[in-house]
Amino acid sequence: MYLDEADVIIYIGKAKNLKKRVSSYFNRTIDSPKTRIMVRKIRNIRYLVVESEEDAFLLENSLIKKHKPRYNILLKDDKTYPWVVIKNEPFPRVFLTRQKLNDKSRYYGPYTSVNSIKYLLRLLTTIYPIRNCKYALTSENIAGKKFRICLQYHIKRCLAPCIANQTEVDYNKSIRAIEEILKGNIRAVSRQIYDEMMHFSNNLQFEEAERVKGRYLILENYSSKSVIVHPSLNNIDVFSYDEFEQSVYINYLHVASGTIVQGYTIEYKIQLDEPKEQILGMGIVELRNRFESTASEIIVPFVPDITINSVVFTVPQRGDKKKLLQLSERNAQQYKIDQLKQMEKLNPTQRATRILITLQNDLHLKEMPVHIECFDNSNIQGTNPVSACVVFKMAKPAKKDYRQFNIKTVTGPDDFQSMQETVFRRYRRLLDEEQPLPQLVVIDGGKGQLHAAVDALKELDLYGKISIIGIAKRLEEIYFPEDSIPLYLDKNSESLKLIQHLRDEAHRFGITFHRKKRSIQQVVSELDTIKGIGKMIKEKLLKKYKSVKRIKEAPKEEIAELIGEKKAETLMAGLIKN
Repeated sequence: MYLDEADVIIYIGKAKNLKKRVSSYFNRTIDSPKTRIMVRKIRNIRYLVVESEEDAFLLENSLIKKHKPRYNILLKDDKTYPWVVIKNEPFPRVFLTRQKLNDKSRYYGPYTSVNSIKYLLRLLTTIYPIRNCKYALTSENIAGKKFRICLQYHIKRCLAPCIANQTEVDYNKSIRAIEEILKGNIRAVSRQIYDEMMHFSNNLQFEEAERVKGRYLILENYSSKSVIVHPSLNNIDVFSYDEFEQSVYINYLHVASGTIVQGYTIEYKIQLDEPKEQILGMGIVELRNRFESTASEIIVPFVPDITINSVVFTVPQRGDKKKLLQLSERNAQQYKIDQLKQMEKLNPTQRATRILITLQNDLHLKEMPVHIECFDNSNIQGTNPVSACVVFKMAKPAKKDYRQFNIKTVTGPDDFQSMQETVFRRYRRLLDEEQPLPQLVVIDGGKGQLHAAVDALKELDLYGKISIIGIAKRLEEIYFPEDSIPLYLDKNSESLKLIQHLRDEAHRFGITFHRKKRSIQQVVSELDTIKGIGKMIKEKLLKKYKSVKRIKEAPKEEIAELIGEKKAETLMAGLIKN
């Protein structure tokens, strides 16, 4: 909902990706003059979160009709969403309508899928044959035999109450059953259709069983309940409560005739240790006064510390009211998340500090790990062994501090000894240069690699001065020195995500270095070891002969013709020596 400087809603829209949709108005050149004028008038944005696209359509429709925003196309359109009406008349008709009249008829909806409702109505009239004619079926007219039976009777879609073939009492039983289905109480009807389907199947009437099965599946999949709840829920306020650190978020929804027509979230900064019942009561009074609400029922997550004349507080446990409360809670949570993101965008160090404090608490560290380093080994069957060290400061990569290590003292594929050498060389260098040491070291590997790294720290007398952990790849276990039982962090925790980022970055950096080293080694040939054979000559030879083996097999005269007599002699002598 876009609002102007007078806090009036001027446009209402919906989208799966709301951020992308809203950003499109401000991050691109707008061709439409009318849209450009609207964007210039926007001063504030509000939003509501719903469960599905259908709910978004319904909510948009009800909000537009409530607020009549100037720039919405639907404001100038007569289109509205359809309802199912059970007409207030003798032998009531059940049909689809786009006009909701104040005529004491019973209305169900609104619905966004016209086809599904038409199918449902056909299904209902098949199960419960009712009339679709517009005759005034008063007792006098029926007694006076003013009507004749029609085609609907002959095709078994109606039992002909117009000629007294069906009593009004029997007819109204069918209407009450249809009402139950429209309300969503379809279990009994569904069971009835299921029994009918099994009856056909048991009697080997498979075509009939298949036809009934289609109706059964439609009825099972159909739900008449949505965020736009039953029309009997009228003039109700919904309040939810959420909090984070020193902030409290209270969301308000107002429901009229089964539709949400208002939504708003406010934030309180807690100064003292006020109880949540008192804070919720303050929010209720504030928002009801702001929106001039006269609702006599208020749905809340807990009873607030306030009394309002002629108002009943409801803490729902199930049903439509519980769903409304859950929707309000989702909106409060989303508002809280957006506010935190906005704060962190304005002050990036705040987010980093929060993540690092969480990591410190999760790993039980002595101090906040502002400086973290992570190590990883890389080799292929022991060839070209290398190690990598990546550095994070304030939870962000500090790439200028990354380091690569060629393993010098280890022969063969020994990850443990390679890790010990790398960690020792890294911190021996930092100590010699009097550089700051990290608060936390992360080792990519399990207990074996961690133990090797601990040995290196002990050799440098740094064990106990630097916190160190290992992360195993298979189940993301976190290992601590001298503790065989690993720690399992929540898969969605920011602490684990930071550790995974460190591990993945170290792996990427190490693999890149290893590939580069292996690539360099692969292009080195016997020709590089022959003194007097330069780059240009080597390129000529390889271009013609493709390999050193073919050069050895080629006649000396042919090679001399290509690179000269003297160079040919030098080449042949060098190849024989190698």
